[in-house]
Amino acid sequence: SSGWSRCQQGAKPDPVVPVVAALSLSQLPGTASGSQAAPVVLPTPAPLPGGEVPGFTAAPPAAPEEIHPLKEQPANGSGEGHAKHRKAFPVIGIDYTHVRIPFEISLWILLACLMKLGFHVIPSVSSIVPESCLLIVVGLLVGGLIKGVGEKPPILKSDIFFLFLLPPIILDAGYFLPLRPFTENLGTILIFAVVGTLWNAFFLGGLMYAVCQLGGPGLNHIGLLANLLFGSIISAVDPVAVLAVFEEIHINELLHILVFGESLLNDAVTVVLYHLFEEFASFEQVTILDIILGFLSFFVVSLGGVLVGVIYGVIAAFTSRFTSHIRVIEPLFVFLYSYMAYLSAELFHLSGIMALIAAGVVMRPYVEANISHKSHTTIKYFLKMWSSVSETLIFIFLGVSTVAGHHYWNWTFVISTLFFCLIARVLGVLVLTWFINKFRIVKLTPKDQFIIAYGGLRGAIAFSLGYLLDYKHFGMRDMFLTAIITVIFFTVFVQGMTIRPLVDLLAVKKKQETKRSINEEIHTQFLDHLLTGIEDICGHYGHHHWKDKLNRFNKKYVKKCLIAGERSKEPQLIAFYHKMEMKQAIELVESGGIGKIPSAVSTVSIQNINPQTLPLERVLPALSKDKEEEIRKILRTNLQKTRQRLRSYNRHTLVADPYEEAWNQMLLRRQKARQLEQKMNNYLTVPAHKVDSPTMSRARIGSDPLAYEPKEDSENLPIITIDPASPQSPESVDLMSEEPKGCGGLPPSPEEDEEGLVMRVKEPSSPGTDDVFTPGTSDSPSNQRMLRCLSDPGPRPEPEEGEPFIPKGQ
Repeated sequence: SSGWSRCQQGAKPDPVVPVVAALSLSQLPGTASGSQAAPVVLPTPAPLPGGEVPGFTAAPPAAPEEIHPLKEQPANGSGEGHAKHRKAFPVIGIDYTHVRIPFEISLWILLACLMKLGFHVIPSVSSIVPESCLLIVVGLLVGGLIKGVGEKPPILKSDIFFLFLLPPIILDAGYFLPLRPFTENLGTILIFAVVGTLWNAFFLGGLMYAVCQLGGPGLNHIGLLANLLFGSIISAVDPVAVLAVFEEIHINELLHILVFGESLLNDAVTVVLYHLFEEFASFEQVTILDIILGFLSFFVVSLGGVLVGVIYGVIAAFTSRFTSHIRVIEPLFVFLYSYMAYLSAELFHLSGIMALIAAGVVMRPYVEANISHKSHTTIKYFLKMWSSVSETLIFIFLGVSTVAGHHYWNWTFVISTLFFCLIARVLGVLVLTWFINKFRIVKLTPKDQFIIAYGGLRGAIAFSLGYLLDYKHFGMRDMFLTAIITVIFFTVFVQGMTIRPLVDLLAVKKKQETKRSINEEIHTQFLDHLLTGIEDICGHYGHHHWKDKLNRFNKKYVKKCLIAGERSKEPQLIAFYHKMEMKQAIELVESGGIGKIPSAVSTVSIQNINPQTLPLERVLPALSKDKEEEIRKILRTNLQKTRQRLRSYNRHTLVADPYEEAWNQMLLRRQKARQLEQKMNNYLTVPAHKVDSPTMSRARIGSDPLAYEPKEDSENLPIITIDPASPQSPESVDLMSEEPKGCGGLPPSPEEDEEGLVMRVKEPSSPGTDDVFTPGTSDSPSNQRMLRCLSDPGPRPEPEEGEPFIPKGQ
């Protein structure tokens, strides 16, 4: 009050200033309340909106030690000179600017989800029109409504599209990529993605340059580089549009992976051509060196993106080894490492799509072996939800941006672009397929070629790349965007809506709705092993051989580093059994069926302890779909590996079998023995004992081959051994060989002539020897003589009867 009275004695300034001056002067150190020195500075300018007085420097700020938090402060409004606006309710108010950005984002996502829900609620609409077409129509309506009320509709900016909307879709496609059909058709996909995209870009760019030169004064200022840039933008097949259309028509797996794989891998070509022609547009002169470096940059962009993705995928797999105690953050590692791979690739203008695909493919088998089943389910459904929402927003904002953007319509340029896009796609597919079919076992039929050519859809990637163009170097950007939107709308609406009836009309094979049985999967795995062995034998190393090499390297080295605990060593089937056993035991304890269960009791022993308390449904529990899929995966990956040898061989480096010569001698001896048996049946009344079967002889030779080698001192002399225990038994006679007297090199003795037929006791054979081929202890030349039986002289003598029965030397 004293300060306000002093201010009234001098000039009368604005009433706000004396209050500020008085408050500032009252806090000056060493200034008494009755001092008259300071209030002289009254005619000051008006204060700023924040309460500061310009040019007012008489009052320095208060010392920190004099402002105490417990010191009594002035009442509300006294520090500013005026009271704050009093609300009807002190807390409730409207502050839209504070929540504007997250509120509008949430509103757009909610609108997109409601539209997606509404399309599937009405089956008659969703069965005729693809979902992407309906979403674009919704975007057109929303954009027209916003523009009609006088507001400016939002435009799909390239940064938002490439950094936030596109990565979830590509990550979902790369993480759940069907790896087997993708790798089997990788050569075909690369030819379509690289050669086909280059063909489309240069063919379309060259023809559009010719059109611009002949199109009149409105187009002849567009140069060759600008047309080539436009061709590289519009030639790439869009993965978002392909996913949206091909998943609805349920095309067969081969065609789907060919078109979808092309749309994923042509990103590297598109990125290289786009940045290359964009840089060339700012050059005064393009040299041969620039063209060579631009060609080499394709390999740098594509292989660099793959390398970045592999590095982040390995890091993610290694990190998942240590998350067994913190399961809730396992899905977060998958999302963050994948997104970091995409951003790291985009940082160096590499292919972010290739990095995301490589990261998802590399990390998935190791991450799923380390994380829990709940984390796997979270990753699966969150990725599906995220990618679905992003896809819906892309198509809605594409329609909104069409209404909100600036357009320049030129009939000649737009119609020529649409026509040449279709011609280039058809010609490229026909020529490349003719070349590809020369190397494919499963040929691409004319129906397949038509679907591949007709499925080359364009989408939001082309629109975003066109939106990135700079007006400084490309003054015709609006005309380019108009032509790009026209091509997108034609491919999505016309081709997307008519491809389903055309597939039904041409009777193209659809995707198998039911999963393959375990029997089919086992036989498929068996055929892989069989083809790997055939490639090794033939010496022609195909993809089966290299896949087998990669699997061996993965099992021997990589799994031990990236998979935690015993899972890298123990077969997954055993680990899964222990897991199911423990789970069932815990469920039984929680249900109260069994009071206490020992720690190492198996499921069978649990049922034997107290079988009457087990419910019927627990004896044969029904597996859920997730468990069934896990069992299928385990059976696929744990089949018996038939190729376990370390040394491969082919037809040029075959090693001779050491037992082959001995085996041939055994066969010759067997043949002679059979001939001898047939001849001796004419002289003996006792039937001969049958020799061993070839299987038994082969088994004996395999057990001890050296025992069956021909002996040096054996003369193949005849002997008949008869078992005296039962001489009447036909099996007791064992015939080996026969030779008449005098064939052994010794003259026949008169005693033996009087004895007639010599009978020898059959000695038991030692283990591992052959009774047929192994000579006994009584194989001396004197004992190996045989006389013709007098009671059975045999058949009538023939003219050559006087000759020896078995010639010498046989």
